[in-house]
Amino acid sequence: MEIARAAAGLFVRHGLRATRAEDIAQSAGIAPRTFYRYFATKEEAVAPLYAAGAQRWVEAVRAAPAALSVPEALEHGVRYTLTPGVGVSINSWTWVRTLIGMAESSPALRRVWAEVYQASERSLGEIFAERLTNADPVPSVLSPEVRFAAAVASAAVRTAVEGWASGEAQGGASAGASAVAGPVELALRNLRALRDFPWGELGTERGTV
Repeated sequence: MEIARAAAGLFVRHGLRATRAEDIAQSAGIAPRTFYRYFATKEEAVAPLYAAGAQRWVEAVRAAPAALSVPEALEHGVRYTLTPGVGVSINSWTWVRTLIGMAESSPALRRVWAEVYQASERSLGEIFAERLTNADPVPSVLSPEVRFAAAVASAAVRTAVEGWASGEAQGGASAGASAVAGPVELALRNLRALRDFPWGELGTERGTV
């Protein structure tokens, strides 16, 4: 994680293009060959930070009270992980916003970001299986329905965070918006659009979750 923090700091201060893998290694206090032992490219160096954020959101959904429905558990996770200062410091959120915004203009960084979120979908699907089918242990193969639901929920949150990071949330003032939406507001708005999603039906195929 120290290498990831060093890379993030350099990316934020100097920009992605101006930062070399050798610069990251020097900042982290390691040799370049050590850097390449863990990461193939400089962009991959921030993958642990992306992954930590995605995992924090998934675990917050898992920790939601059992009495909550799946949509309510998702909203619980959003409020806990996407509120700056709650669980993550304000300074860290500034880094997160910058790094995610950078992914919009860097195909290499965007690939790292996408791979991390895709991996988190599996964990989210397992949580859905636990909540909707009481499966214990969770089967190694999730049903297409559960996998789709996890992808939909994950995309709702991911696109909200991306929109906030890129500043798209600031649009709409001319359309009557009175305030700039933050990541929580954007994510909750996206999740509300999924209210008619057939969550309850995901638990009907108990043998193939």
